[in-house]
Amino acid sequence: MLKLGISGVMGRMGRTIASLASNYPDIIITAGIESPDCAHLHNTVGEIISKKDLSAPITSDLSQVIDQIDVLIDFAANQEAVLGHLRVLAADKKAAVIGTTGFLDYQLQEIKEISKEIPIVLAPNMSIGVNLLFKLVEKAARVLKDKGFDIEVVEMHHRYKKDAPSGTAMKIVDILKKETGIEKVVYGREGITGERSSKEIGVFALRGGDVVGDHTVIFAAAGERIELTHKASSREIFAKGAIEAAKWIKDKPAGLYDMSDVLGLNE
Repeated sequence: MLKLGISGVMGRMGRTIASLASNYPDIIITAGIESPDCAHLHNTVGEIISKKDLSAPITSDLSQVIDQIDVLIDFAANQEAVLGHLRVLAADKKAAVIGTTGFLDYQLQEIKEISKEIPIVLAPNMSIGVNLLFKLVEKAARVLKDKGFDIEVVEMHHRYKKDAPSGTAMKIVDILKKETGIEKVVYGREGITGERSSKEIGVFALRGGDVVGDHTVIFAAAGERIELTHKASSREIFAKGAIEAAKWIKDKPAGLYDMSDVLGLNE
């Protein structure tokens, strides 16, 4: 039985994860973590998802419930809060699945250091489809390298998303840079920019409405264009991926993993 803690449990993703995980026969939700501003609004995770028999407490202090969890799924909106949780998890040798995005370089470096002590799945997007998209983009970029194809990345999310471009888009950019050797990234364009350089990757972030998440990678050349697109219509696909990651990582050795590892796409 996997004892699961959920950080950011009152947020959109946290609620979805809690609702789905509560139906898994091999998982028991043992704690919910929230910011001090919100933790007092509900006493248990069951109150949030309307399941009275789910008595997992909600707290703003992970250390109070660390003995009750095996893995923490973390979708906290605050990156520094995630780092604080990782420090607590490391002290007790517990595992983490991180879906929070928008980390700065120094924060990512600390995550890498902590992963030497505990197993961590760090993934900007946990859907099966998006992680397959990553592999398709990798293959396409490798085949089309130096063949006259310009590369543009377009993503759209709901109006409430706080970071831009999305973590998924930036993961795509990292893949493109690695496979093509192109280092210059242009975020949007305005005014008279001159002729487009073949040695740049364009990135555009759109925000509006209730869009869960759309990502398109465009390879455009004279006379032809290839577009790879993934569109998410439900947060459940991310929640399912996060739960599968939590089940997968429970007994893994210390290290930094991603969803390709969880899904076996690197095999």
